[in-house]
Amino acid sequence: MKIRKVVLLGSLVAACLLLLTLQMRGYGEVARDVFAVVTTPIQTGLAKASRATFGLWATYLDWKNVRAENRRLREEVQELRVQGLRVVETDDENRRLRRLLALQEHLPLTTLSGEIIAREWGGWIRSLTVNRGRGDNVPRLTAVISPNGLIGRVVEVRPGASIVQVLTDPTSTVGAHVLRTRTPGIVEGDPRGTLRFKFMSRDGASIQSGDVLVTAGQGGLFPRGIPIGTVRSIDNRGGALFHYAELTPAVDFARVDEVLLVTGDSQRDLTAFFPTGG
Repeated sequence: MKIRKVVLLGSLVAACLLLLTLQMRGYGEVARDVFAVVTTPIQTGLAKASRATFGLWATYLDWKNVRAENRRLREEVQELRVQGLRVVETDDENRRLRRLLALQEHLPLTTLSGEIIAREWGGWIRSLTVNRGRGDNVPRLTAVISPNGLIGRVVEVRPGASIVQVLTDPTSTVGAHVLRTRTPGIVEGDPRGTLRFKFMSRDGASIQSGDVLVTAGQGGLFPRGIPIGTVRSIDNRGGALFHYAELTPAVDFARVDEVLLVTGDSQRDLTAFFPTGG
């Protein structure tokens, strides 16, 4: 390695001496030509190396700027998505509250609005907790409804909240009838988290899939005419005394957020105030 350096240095010194000698002896133009022949490739290589270096640096800066801009754009898109979800959620909430307020204003009985603050799960919704309680003078067994229909009844009243037994609870029973045929019976909660309608009829064809069931209003607990559910299928047991129909609840208990507690006179027919009443 040292020998190569010495040889290179000697060659450069010899070339310089040669050029100087030629210039001193009157061969200046020849010296310049020789110098140009020697230095031009070197200058060309240096220029290319310089351009390549600056090109790589500019490419790196552009890549870095593009990466930073992409990161900023992704953050902006994410923020816009969050804002969009908030707008959609706000619109949904406003729509629900407007429906609830409209129902509350038109019902011919006293109601108290409330918000669901907790749900008890057991494979399905067993009960709901509403933010109205003893301080709001909520009595036990108060009917709880939504713009879509019946939710259940208050089974426990606490200082700042109440526990609502929903219709799908296995211990829940509600007197009901089919809106189309007036066939009476009882809606029971099912251990599978569904509803079924138990009715006495020798003619199972008196109830059809798609029929709407509403509260019968017997006993004074629930007002008459509140939607309970829609017939999904019928269990025709031939000559048995009782028949059963599987129901789809009118209310989605997992998604309901605002409710009305019926605190006034419940001896009213509310059929006309719900969609099923026309």
